Order: sequence, then C-alpha cells, then structure tokens
Amino acid sequence: MVKQIITGIASIVLLGSCSTLKPLNFINSKPAVVSPDNAEAKVKFLDNIDGQPDVAKTQTKSSEKEIAVKNEKKSEDISALRNSANAVSSLQLKYATLLNTDPSQLQNQLLFENIDEWYGTRYCLGGTTKSGIDCSAFVAVIYAGVFGVALPRTARDQYGTTKHISRTELKEGDLLFFNTRGGVSHVGIYLQNNKFVHASAAKGVTISDMFEPYYLQHFIGAGRVKSKTEPIASR
Repeated sequence: MVKQIITGIASIVLLGSCSTLKPLNFINSKPAVVSPDNAEAKVKFLDNIDGQPDVAKTQTKSSEKEIAVKNEKKSEDISALRNSANAVSSLQLKYATLLNTDPSQLQNQLLFENIDEWYGTRYCLGGTTKSGIDCSAFVAVIYAGVFGVALPRTARDQYGTTKHISRTELKEGDLLFFNTRGGVSHVGIYLQNNKFVHASAAKGVTISDMFEPYYLQHFIGAGRVKSKTEPIASR
C-alpha cells in the first residue's frame, strides 16, 4: 500500500516537471519576429554603409585636379611670354616705340638695321655720307641696301619712277612725296602706323607722322617703286 502511494506521488512529480519544461523548450525554439519597422531600419543601415561613395572625398579630388590643370596652364602661358620676350630684339623694341606699335609687327629686320645705321645723321643738302645727307640720297641708300634697287638721285626723279597710289594703299617701303621748296622737293619711306622715315632739314634722319599738320599740308602723293621686290637677305 505504501509502495503504491510512493509510486503515485513520483508520477505526479514527473508529469509536473514535463509540463514545466515543455513551455521553456517552445520559447527557446520559437523564431524571432521582425517587425516591418525593424526591417526598414536594417535596409537603410545597410544602404548607408555599402553602396554610397564618399562625396566629400570625390569633390576634393576633383578640385585638386582642376587646380593642377590651371597651374599647368598658367606655367605654359608664362613660358610662352618669356619665349616671346626673348624673341624680340632690342632693335624691334626701339622702333616699335618710335612707331607706337607692337614689336612683333616689325618683321623686316634688314630695313630697320639699315635705318638704324643712319638714324640721327644730320641733314645736308646734296650730302650723301654720314657726315650729312639729304632726303633723296637717304632714300636711295636705304633702297640699295635693303631691296637691292638703284633709285634716281633726286626726289623729283624718284617720284617719276614710282607707281602712284592712294594713301589707303600704303605698305611698308612705299615712298611719300612732299612740296617743301616748290614742286616735288622732299621724300621719305613709309613704315607703318602712318609713320615714315626721312632726312629732315630740321632734325636729320628721323621718324615723323604723315598726319602732322606740316606734312599733311605739304603732301603731294605716294608712290610704289615698280621694281621693288622682297628685301635682300640679311647680312
């Protein structure tokens, strides 16, 4: 009898333990529930980490590249200016100032070399040397040295050998004629920018503007030497 009672109590305890363990087992094995809010948060979190480039770094690299390109271009421009400055001779600078033009416009080096040899020589009517020279002799000397052309001795005869042209057609090397003592009595060589070189009675060999009142008032006409070609080779 006592044995049966003990056996019954043991069965009750065993059944009670199993019912207690069962819910614990179920809870531990139950899958976790993910709410829609949690899922969206995870997706956003992953998006922020994996797929997006670093915008700040990209912009910085782009800016650095642009600055490098600009600096390189600036260096090239400075180098070009230095090369250009080195290519301009002191002779070009001198006459560019006198003609009020850009040095790069003075391409006939031989012409300005010959002019420079005589520049400042005093005027002497009938003179043909560096001790003194007149206008027509100066023009003849320059033409012989630069273009290899022999011109007549006087301004009047030089005027007669040229093709008469309008002032609007003037080119470097054309001749300008003036009436300073009656008829064709003065001559000069047109350069550019309305300037011409001549042996002036007042200043000697110099450069003047053809639109100065005196020369404008005494201007007769312009002429182009028919036999003139390109300048002879530089010495």
